[in-house]
Amino acid sequence: MPNSTSKLFSLALSFSIVGLLCTSTGAASSAPAVSASSSTKAAKSTFRPTIQPAFEKKIFRGSISADVASGEEQLLTANYKDASAYFWKALNKNSKDTAALCGLGFSQALQFQLDNAEQQFSKALKVKPQDPLAHVGMAFVTLSRLQTSSTTVLKQRDSMLSRALAECTTALKAEPKMSEALLVQGLVQKEQGKFDAANASFTRSIASNPNFSAPYAHRGMISLVKNNPSAAISDFEEAIRIRSSNSTAHYGLGKAFLKLGQLDKAYTELNTAIALNRNSAPSHIAMGDVLQQQGNSVAAVKEFKAAIAIKAESEEAYLKLADVMQSRGDMEFAVADLRSGLEIKPNNIDLHRRLGDILLNSGKLDDAIKEYNTVLQMSPGDVASVDGMTQGLTLKAQKEASGAFFVSNNFEAAERTIQRAISMNPNNMQLRLADAKLRAISGKPIDLSTVGTPVNDPQRIAYAEACLAQFKFDDAKQSMATVIGNCQNAKDAFAVGDMALMIRDLDSAESAYNKAGSFGGADVTSRSQRGLAAVSSARTKAQQDLTMATDLAKKSQFASGLDKFRSAAYLNPRLSQAHLGLAQTLEKFEKKQSPALREASLHFKAYLALEPGLPEKEREKISKRADKCLEIAYKIDSGHPPSKLSAFLSPVGNLGRKVGEQIKEALTD
Repeated sequence: MPNSTSKLFSLALSFSIVGLLCTSTGAASSAPAVSASSSTKAAKSTFRPTIQPAFEKKIFRGSISADVASGEEQLLTANYKDASAYFWKALNKNSKDTAALCGLGFSQALQFQLDNAEQQFSKALKVKPQDPLAHVGMAFVTLSRLQTSSTTVLKQRDSMLSRALAECTTALKAEPKMSEALLVQGLVQKEQGKFDAANASFTRSIASNPNFSAPYAHRGMISLVKNNPSAAISDFEEAIRIRSSNSTAHYGLGKAFLKLGQLDKAYTELNTAIALNRNSAPSHIAMGDVLQQQGNSVAAVKEFKAAIAIKAESEEAYLKLADVMQSRGDMEFAVADLRSGLEIKPNNIDLHRRLGDILLNSGKLDDAIKEYNTVLQMSPGDVASVDGMTQGLTLKAQKEASGAFFVSNNFEAAERTIQRAISMNPNNMQLRLADAKLRAISGKPIDLSTVGTPVNDPQRIAYAEACLAQFKFDDAKQSMATVIGNCQNAKDAFAVGDMALMIRDLDSAESAYNKAGSFGGADVTSRSQRGLAAVSSARTKAQQDLTMATDLAKKSQFASGLDKFRSAAYLNPRLSQAHLGLAQTLEKFEKKQSPALREASLHFKAYLALEPGLPEKEREKISKRADKCLEIAYKIDSGHPPSKLSAFLSPVGNLGRKVGEQIKEALTD
């Protein structure tokens, strides 16, 4: 199941379960009270938060006692405690009254007294083994148990869903057109990822009872996930027409409008959903999205925090909070929010991956790589984490003061991880580009034409990174320009700008931040200016380091000069003199170290790539020095380093070759 789909349906399950046959987002009495946000307060003037009813107009079929009828009336109006009292009264008169047992079971289940509820449904089935309402009740209790954060329960998720589906099947054998059984069957199928089957169940439920609000709302959720907002809106509006207090439908309608960018309409619907049930974490998260897109990040943060106060396991709320903090430049707060989420859900892949992204952007490379490796241990084929890991390793290699990184255990482990991911996703271009990038920074020859042509923006960004690792700056610039041109809003442009800044593609970062600023808005302008300031700062610092490195090299302080040249080349990879100075210093100062010589060769080549107008003789000279560094490195690795005598005679040999070439030219003339 795609990640975003899993998230939306886990939220939908929260809606479905608490209010059962879906007129609600939950029984407010069972959820912890939280302070209302400003948007919720505004909605109070029109809507009064209430406990939502769980059923439509009738629950029981056939003849029932007066006490059961009174209990049914209370159950239909969500007065669950009073309903329980009437059902107990009926059972005191007849302990085998299946209608009373089922009514009591639903009353208790809707108050989250799940063990007690299961006992009542079990008693009803002992009296009447094929009772359809009792089987639906058992399915409902099983679904309700999945709301827990207990890993013991969640490990049994698949088997529990299978049991719930079996209960629905039994109910439908007894009563094939039972709309409630068809609805719960659809909810189970939806949780199993069987979207087409769930859609069919909801459609059958609607056909059985066209005035049943719930299945319209849940069919709308499926349409929303399938990126069909128009169909979703139609179903949500019909659900609301049948029952205006269906907060699930208002939530879904708000999500649909949000998807279409109709923020005012989304705000109105989500306000209604929150007013009907202020203890709905999904509604607060969606409202936070709306407010953030409207530029009100302060109110958005309040909504995300309200969602966490209601349900601490709401990982999406932590992710959204981190996004807001990152957009403000508050990286430490973003990290803190994600770590808080991981305290509650330590094995959540999305939280670990996002934490890796934030740490990577903050320059905390080792910590970022650790988070990506955590994800890859749980999900070896996770493309985004492989990409993040290779970005971290690339930046680490560029930043560290020794080319020995390339023969380290980190590099070997990274290669194995990437190859494992590729074996699981053999046709994934981003993984092949990640492999190419890692091989390129190790000095191995790479032919990017064999990888393929990027066809989407994530692939183009990965391609640009691989090009940068090979110092193919023009190709990287062209690929990033296409990505920036495709950005249709400030959020996307900022994401590209942040990525370009992280990989030190300063020209592309500047272009992306300028485009983001063109979309307007106070928060957008401020964010754009911060990004452009970061680009300018990197350029200034790189130039300062280059100036200092040049002075140190002139004074033969090679060790200190080496660090400054490397820093300058890292901060601004398009600073050609930094690459040349780094290569020359490595060639002189570490001439007996094969990793250093290979690194020197790479930087000589980077200098040539950045200076296309270099005179031919100078270009040839630098190219030969690059080749010579590789030749000496190979001899050192082979156990045959050049002797002092051969090094002494090398200039004579070069002079002899030049004299011979001149004599040959003279004779030819």
